[in-house]
Amino acid sequence: MRLLLINPNTTESVTQTVAARARARLPQARIDAVTGAFGAPYIASRASFVVGAHAALDALRRHVSPDNPAGYHAVLMACFGEPGIEALREESPIPVLGMAEESFAAAARLGQGFAVVTGGAAWAPMLRDFAAVRGLSERLVAVRTLAVDGGTIARDPDAALPALAEEVRAAAAQGAASVILGGAGLVGLAARLPVLSVPVLDCLDCLAEAVPPA
Repeated sequence: MRLLLINPNTTESVTQTVAARARARLPQARIDAVTGAFGAPYIASRASFVVGAHAALDALRRHVSPDNPAGYHAVLMACFGEPGIEALREESPIPVLGMAEESFAAAARLGQGFAVVTGGAAWAPMLRDFAAVRGLSERLVAVRTLAVDGGTIARDPDAALPALAEEVRAAAAQGAASVILGGAGLVGLAARLPVLSVPVLDCLDCLAEAVPPA
């Protein structure tokens, strides 16, 4: 199996962190990881989201053409908000899977309501919009955000872990039966949190579980 992982953020270290976890979760696959050629170091606003959509489409076009999958079996969108994913699906001859979509689906399968904990206050309304488009507004109990964005969290995850745990507890208190730790910069941190009262889902793990067999 060969997969193309696209990170529309421009921070190469975030790409490599996500790719490393994807390779650990999908040892049977060859994963080629691509970082956005332009745009924000870390997408954390509607403006940078729009530019990120262009960067994601540019990355796809540089590696996969509409009539030639170049040996790839699927494309993995390594940005939780999935900028431009519908445009990628329009052009891609192979499946395009997104972290948020697969995380929301995994949380919904657990039953009852779920929440998202992420970095960057601007993501709260953006993710509510994301849920509404997919008919999941009633299942999304809360979006809890740290003041710092995911890029800052990725640079110093140890400093962020206590605040992330506190936001998970707050989401559980609001009625969430499970919590998604969302964002490319937060990949791998769910496993480092203390034992909490609700399951905490890693968005990359959810994406990896959705990859179809070759």
